[in-house]
Amino acid sequence: MTRHGVDAARQSFPVPGRPGEVVALGWAAATDVGRRRQTNEDSLVVVPPVFAVADGMGGHTAGDRASAAAAERLSALGDRDDIDSEVVIGALRQAAHDIDELAELLPLGAGTTVTGAVLELAGGPPRFLVFNVGDSRVYGFEGNELIQITHDHSVVQELVDAGLIDAQDAEAHPESNVVTRALGFREDPQPDFWEIPLRAGMRLLLCSDGLTKELSASRIHLHLAARLSPAETAGALVDAALAAGGRDNVTVIVLDVLDAPAHVSAPHADDAAGARG
Repeated sequence: MTRHGVDAARQSFPVPGRPGEVVALGWAAATDVGRRRQTNEDSLVVVPPVFAVADGMGGHTAGDRASAAAAERLSALGDRDDIDSEVVIGALRQAAHDIDELAELLPLGAGTTVTGAVLELAGGPPRFLVFNVGDSRVYGFEGNELIQITHDHSVVQELVDAGLIDAQDAEAHPESNVVTRALGFREDPQPDFWEIPLRAGMRLLLCSDGLTKELSASRIHLHLAARLSPAETAGALVDAALAAGGRDNVTVIVLDVLDAPAHVSAPHADDAAGARG
């Protein structure tokens, strides 16, 4: 398991070109190997403006090394103020190359899912650039409403989209662990992107599927709605996943918007509706 960055109760970021305006964030991350795995193959990044979770695949230490490669490349973007989708894609391509190199002698290969959010302050209203490859997820919580921002790249999600199975049956499906996109495996990364306007009071949850395979959306909603601190919430979510079975590594990042310019528009679920490939 690889981690870049530390938790922060509050950190302020000036908005370029708007004297006196700031965005303040607080965040915390928690991870656990789970009840059944020997190795924690998840990695995480909390290096502003980049927050990300990677879930490695490949067995033994291969998945650990693959997720670490993604975390390394994304953490290298820390402190930059010019990150856009092309910069993220560039970092993911570098990570995919690193993974393919380390996997050359591994019989099963290696890869990782990765999902994250980048704080964007330049070139318009403050926002998060959310990205995803695979079945790790980003959720938004605001106004007591939980929204899954990212869309899983998985076989069962394709079956749900096609109307062949119900969403509530997806986690019990025999192919629930099969992803259709990942970093590595000699594939060019194909992330999806969403732009989410920042508003004071909103929070994001970034997580590996070790959380979502154990906790329903309603259980996740309860933890986020309790409005405990990011550290308390992250710890409670991981504990709940372990209590529910802990079949996989579980990693979460809870990211709160503590302050943002007041002129940003009111919340609406459609903020998370559009993905860009």
